[in-house]
Parts: sequence; C-alpha cells; structure tokens
Amino acid sequence: MKDSYGTCYLVATPIGNLEDMSFRAIRILKEVDIIAAEDTRHTKKLLNHYEISNKMLSYHQHNERDRSEELVEILKEGKSIAIVSDAGTPGISDPGAVMAKRCHEESINITIIPGACAAIGALVVSGMASDKFSFYGFLPSDKKSRKQALEEIDKLNLTTILYEAPHRLLKTLRELIDSIGDRQVTLVKELTKIHETIWKGSISRAISSFDERLPKGEYVILIEGSQERKEESFWKGFSLDEHMAYYMEKGISKKDAVKLIAKDKKLPKREIYDYFMK
Repeated sequence: MKDSYGTCYLVATPIGNLEDMSFRAIRILKEVDIIAAEDTRHTKKLLNHYEISNKMLSYHQHNERDRSEELVEILKEGKSIAIVSDAGTPGISDPGAVMAKRCHEESINITIIPGACAAIGALVVSGMASDKFSFYGFLPSDKKSRKQALEEIDKLNLTTILYEAPHRLLKTLRELIDSIGDRQVTLVKELTKIHETIWKGSISRAISSFDERLPKGEYVILIEGSQERKEESFWKGFSLDEHMAYYMEKGISKKDAVKLIAKDKKLPKREIYDYFMK
C-alpha cells in the first residue's frame, strides 16, 4: 500500500435504528473528504441526524464501475473516501465490491468500519444452524440463472440466506416449494425497527399466510439445509386423492399441491396434473 494515497473506508450504516451507528463510523464520516452514497437523498437524512456535512457523490449499481475509477483517482491524490449503502454493510448485495477490488489492484489503503448486516442479523435471531451457511442475496432475474440457483440450493446441506422484495415474496416462495420441497424457513423483516417481524414455519404455511395479506418491507429468507429435513414418509401410503387432500387442508393451492405431490412421489408434474384434471 502506498503511504501517499488516501484511505477508502467501507462504512456500515444502521439497517433501521439510527442508534446502531457506531462512534467510529460517525467520526470517519466527519473526517473523510468525500462520502460515496448509494442514494444521496437517503444518506443525507443519516448525515443530518449526526450533523455531518461532508461532500457526497452518488455511488450505485448503475454507475459503480465508472464512479469507482473516479474515486480511485481521488484516493491517489491523497484524499480519503467513505463508501456507504442505504442500509447495512457496503458490498453485501449493495455497491462496494467493485471499489474494494480496485483498491487492491491499485495498492490503495482500504478498511472496514463494521456494523449492521441484515443477513447476519437475521441468521443470528433465526435459531437456524449458523455454523455453516450460504448467502445468495437476491436470486437472479433471468430464468436460466434463477433455475440454476434454485437447483444449487436444493442440494445444500446448510442454511441458505436470500433477500427478497415484498412484491416478489410469494412468487419466490412458490418457486422454492417447487424446487426444494416444503422445508422449514424463517422470514425476517424490518430488523431493529418498530415493526420487526420474525416468522418461522414451513414454506407451505408461509405461502398460505402471506397469500392472505400483502407483504410489506424487504425480507430476509432463511432456508434449512437439505440434510436437516425430516424424512416425510407419512404420505407413502396415500393415494393421489389423499395426498392432495393433505396439502389442501394445509391451505396450499391445488396448483402448488400438484408440484409437491410430484416432488414427493418423484413423478412428472404433468402426470399428477392430468390425474386431477381428468
């Protein structure tokens, strides 16, 4: 690292409660020459709360690569920069990773001002296995990559963590039950806020529960590992009609029940669908 260069600070910010801001984070934000923020309007509220008036630049997913080059040049001039996201730790499903990579490539000093991270906070309070876990962030939007990710999750024997927006929660839960079966999940939202919610149960129960009310707030979805599932052999003596009745009594739609029955019995979905549509 070159002593003449400035330092890049990756500064974690609160995920809901402003009191979670550390003394060191406040000091660094007051001392740096520039604060690169995911949303300057959002960060302005945080800075105003702590009476910080340093210069800000936008640094988000749409300008991250170009802006990183600009920030590298500023750092080479000996100035210091703080990278912040809207909430949590930069670089974790938020801008920051590109800048970290460029700092290492250019021998620029970079350090972390640790703090909140929604994924880790949710894992800690979930009560699920935390010795090993996999973090996927938001699932890919394109069908091929999304299908591949779901297939990977199906095979993982450890807790998997996802992020999801409220308007896509039900869609993702239905994709999960179709791809990995009716596993136990923990759904966490608005950690550290007034309406903090920690919901635990099966995916089928989650679908039934959230189908009745519109989800609000960004969710962290934690999924049990494949080897943690109890062997669901109770249905082996079921006829197809009994199997369907079992799932529908749990509040699962007929469409989703068809997928689950096909997965349980390892039969083609079309075969199960045709049986019930006869």
